[in-house]
Amino acid sequence: MPTTSTQTPLPGDQRISWARVHPDAYNAMLALEETGGGALDPTLRELVRMRASGLNGCAYCLDMHAHEAAKEGESLQRLVAVGAWREARHLFTEREQAALALTDAVTRLGEHGVPDEVWDEAAARFGELELVQLLVAIATINVWNRLGVATRAYVKERH
Repeated sequence: MPTTSTQTPLPGDQRISWARVHPDAYNAMLALEETGGGALDPTLRELVRMRASGLNGCAYCLDMHAHEAAKEGESLQRLVAVGAWREARHLFTEREQAALALTDAVTRLGEHGVPDEVWDEAAARFGELELVQLLVAIATINVWNRLGVATRAYVKERH
């Protein structure tokens, strides 16, 4: 039974499997993922993915990337703190802070765009190619998040 806008979706109430319906779109997203952020440091890439996913309320992506980061050896403390990274700056390198600030600005774009100070800090910490890869990684996770939230991607329980 479909839910109404006043009901909380039940687990498994995914609206549509967009990847199944349009595999070419899914493959294009995978190609963008690999071309864009694929060369970034895996830890940085997962922190960026988690931060954007948290901001966008995408539980599916947040769960997936937390587990991926843990497999890469990321600490539980940093995985939890990335949601409030500004209050826990000491846990993140200056490069990671610059990447997370850029993630915040691009994800919450708004009418004023990315502030110059955020851009300048990221540009000072990353070379041109890395900066473009970071931007594409941020843009890509935002697309994944929007697809996941819009279709109610289901987060399976892990034991």
